[in-house]
Amino acid sequence: MNQSRPKVKKSRALGIALTPKAVKYFEARPYPPGEHGRGRKQNSDYKVRLLEKQRLRAQYDISERQMVRAYDRARKAEGKTGEALVVELERRLDALILRSGIARTIYQARQMVSHGHIEVNGRKVDKPSFRVRPDDVVMVRERSREKVPFQVAREGGYAPDGETPRYLQVNLKALAFRLDRDPNRKEIPVICDEQLVVEYYAR
Repeated sequence: MNQSRPKVKKSRALGIALTPKAVKYFEARPYPPGEHGRGRKQNSDYKVRLLEKQRLRAQYDISERQMVRAYDRARKAEGKTGEALVVELERRLDALILRSGIARTIYQARQMVSHGHIEVNGRKVDKPSFRVRPDDVVMVRERSREKVPFQVAREGGYAPDGETPRYLQVNLKALAFRLDRDPNRKEIPVICDEQLVVEYYAR
């Protein structure tokens, strides 16, 4: 799923910084890429909703198919569909590895999982889309711990700015964390008006 389009360009097009490196570029040029990036554009309701959906998809680095599946599950959940959708995406294994500070970006988190470096409740899991449940314990596998990225993570090199989300119990020295409970939407650090995403799919 990891597209080759430069992350900085994609960040500017979507109006959000997708990687730490993109933050400084984004601050310098907070408008879309291309020669017409600063021009005024007519935004239709459809375009506004589409952009919001693309922004949410990009923050989790998932395909349209994965997004539709998550939306279908969220529709069947109790409460607001938009909030349920974000919670559904946040329970992905790669997303929680990013939040825990074991990975620096969602792209690195996805790679860690698909390369077989992660285990859940003592069993290797190589699907980034694996849905973590409350009380699941996620760890870096013993044989992978001396690899450079995990040494950096152990020293707090990828720890998120601000505090770790409260739904996670993290022990970076042990390269492990536990999902204590389902996240609440307001605790999840993604930039999105999820109601617009729901309207996009409900049209």
